[in-house]
Amino acid sequence: MSTASINSWCLTSVSPSKRSSPPTLRPSSVVASLNSSVSPPTLIRNQPVFAAPAPILYPSRKGEEMGKDYNEAIESLKKLLSEKEELKTTAAAKVEQITAELQTASSSDPKAFDPVEKIKSGFIHFKKEKYDKNPALYSELSKGQSPKFMVFACSDSRVCPSHVLDFQPGEAFVVRNVANMVPPFDKTKYSGVGAAVEYAVLHLKVEYIVVIGHSACGGIKGLIDFIEDWVKVCYPARTKILAAHANSPFPDLCTECEKEAVNVSLGHLLTYPFVRDGLVNKTLGLKGGYYDFVKGSFELWGLEYSLSPSLSVKDVATILHWKL
Repeated sequence: MSTASINSWCLTSVSPSKRSSPPTLRPSSVVASLNSSVSPPTLIRNQPVFAAPAPILYPSRKGEEMGKDYNEAIESLKKLLSEKEELKTTAAAKVEQITAELQTASSSDPKAFDPVEKIKSGFIHFKKEKYDKNPALYSELSKGQSPKFMVFACSDSRVCPSHVLDFQPGEAFVVRNVANMVPPFDKTKYSGVGAAVEYAVLHLKVEYIVVIGHSACGGIKGLIDFIEDWVKVCYPARTKILAAHANSPFPDLCTECEKEAVNVSLGHLLTYPFVRDGLVNKTLGLKGGYYDFVKGSFELWGLEYSLSPSLSVKDVATILHWKL
């Protein structure tokens, strides 16, 4: 296990492209250590689902003719069976066979997915099993929120932080994006993430910001395989891992990078002035996490931050590592 250095990326822009410099630190040096084991996507806008009424369909002449042909075919079949008595038994047996096959197929094949029914049944379950059974909690939440945590997690459907860490409503202010990345402070380019961090720290007064990576992350795989605008946010993680583990198999590279990208995001949080103020005043803490949903394990580590008399950024060798 090695201590991850933030010399090369926590106080300066890390993207290959030129970025504006983050705010200058106070006239003191920063000692920060990561105690660890190692342009946003384009919005696709669709038209509203209910923007226009359903078109009125008028039966065509061809449809009428098809219906007529169908009825004629039925009548012909009836006539054939009435004229040839010996076919009735064979036809009846065939009908029973087809009916049995259809019933077997319908019982073995899952019911077609109904998104509306899924949402409806999901809410009914929540309402009966959670909302109605916790009136005091939801009554209190109606007055406002005061979460202890701000959590950065991946948009991956397999790693919902509230499910994994059993957060209850009101306990965590959550931001989810591809590969759970925190970009450096930038009032224009990453204003969305910046606004969320500012609101959580200054208005909600969260006590901890936790960045959680996870196994089999498609965003990190994209960072190793090819570079897209958004995953460039954690480019230093890719550079470090490829340099340190150049001969490792691709899955191992991804695992190492999944964790190191968390460290890069923690370093980026230091470029937010209100985050630094919270760390200096000891009203805020930063944590990194890694959820391996294949093994069912979770790791948590911290970032130590302090001011020292010298004017250099140093690595602290102390490692604090917690693992289930």
